[in-house]
Amino acid sequence: MRRAHVALFATLALGASALTACGSDSLEGTDAGGGESSAAQEVTVDDEVAKLVPEDIKSAGTLNIGSDASYAPNEFLGDDGKTVEGMDVDLFNAAAAKMGLETKWSNASFDSLILGVTSEKYDVAVSSFTINDERKKQVNMISYFDAGTQWVTTKGNPGKVDPKDPCGATVGVQKGTVQFDELTELNKKCDEKIKIVVEQEQSKVTASLVSGKTEAMAADSPISLYAVKQQGEELEALGDIYDSAPYGIVIPKDQEEFGEAIAAAFTSMKEDGSYEAILKNWGNESGGIDEFAVNP
Repeated sequence: MRRAHVALFATLALGASALTACGSDSLEGTDAGGGESSAAQEVTVDDEVAKLVPEDIKSAGTLNIGSDASYAPNEFLGDDGKTVEGMDVDLFNAAAAKMGLETKWSNASFDSLILGVTSEKYDVAVSSFTINDERKKQVNMISYFDAGTQWVTTKGNPGKVDPKDPCGATVGVQKGTVQFDELTELNKKCDEKIKIVVEQEQSKVTASLVSGKTEAMAADSPISLYAVKQQGEELEALGDIYDSAPYGIVIPKDQEEFGEAIAAAFTSMKEDGSYEAILKNWGNESGGIDEFAVNP
């Protein structure tokens, strides 16, 4: 949903969709809890990392975090319909623990999150944001994971969709994502236009594919692969992952010092093994990175 602008469907192809999650506007200010992996729960404060946290943030003690919880397995609502859970939640809860901070998660639409950070509604946004130059003009972004785009179709690809040439196909994407931007750009070259079905939530994109409203969907690789895993009776991957790029934690533009503390927290997690343990818990070890940086 949240990937960077890269070469347009160049080496394209791929597959899979996202698990259904509850509505994106049903949660406000809920603590994350039930979704934490054991690795995240066992992480303890790193005194050297905690020293890097700016005093105003340290004194507040709790970070208000915005996330679009419709993007399983990265972020989604738990069985109670209000607790934000997922890989990104586990990762950032662990990073916060390294810094000696608590977290409070709020669910919101994806395209409102950066504004939420710049307007100081949230201290941080964690929601599978791909790092790109346009976003770095507005906020600081700290790298923590790599993802690509994957396509998904229903079993047997009855619509005969070709990700390298989807002109004429009906394709679902989430609003505000690079996949939407890519399809919009590609449509300029199509004689028979792509019918782009745009949904506010990724879970609805997946549901539209399962119901036959669309013939294919394009989403971030962890989301796509998880959806195929969860709904393998109905969905299959279409092609290969392409255009891998880093995800970034989003913080205000004037908080670069805090960004360095977050990067140091992830480095500490890498060193003690908790970073890999969390990724493994969600089946996403392949997206792990070795270096964490502010605005790479």
